[in-house]
Amino acid sequence: MKCPYCHNDETQVIDTRVSEEGNVMRRRRKCTSCDKRFTTYERIELAMPVIVKKNGSRSEYETRKLRASLMLALRKRPVSAEAVDNAVQTIEEKLLSSGEREIQSVQLGELVMRELKRLDKIAYIRFASVYKSFEDVSEFAEAIQEVGQERDKK
Repeated sequence: MKCPYCHNDETQVIDTRVSEEGNVMRRRRKCTSCDKRFTTYERIELAMPVIVKKNGSRSEYETRKLRASLMLALRKRPVSAEAVDNAVQTIEEKLLSSGEREIQSVQLGELVMRELKRLDKIAYIRFASVYKSFEDVSEFAEAIQEVGQERDKK
């Protein structure tokens, strides 16, 4: 690690601490040349897959876009912020565990629908109606019937 003061390449770690969450390592360092001290932080860098849209364009995965989509579908529904956070985390874990560098937006949409179906059936229908581009009432009826049948099986 280069010293930020004198740019010497040789520094010494004098203290290491792990954050409360366990995902950040804080290190106090001392330059062997100028004796000044400074702090560095190490974080795990996870590479989310690139999203390939229906038209073939690619965009970086953004957590805030995923959260916004979920929140829009869940608007005025009795679902806690913690439940939304857990859904986002579940989707992101599935994306990371896939090991893919690219994922089709359709696959991401399916993951979102699966989580919404688990969280709130009304939000699921809202999202599915836009995502699947429902054209008429019969498509809404089919989606509602599907959700009803799943509830009856339980």
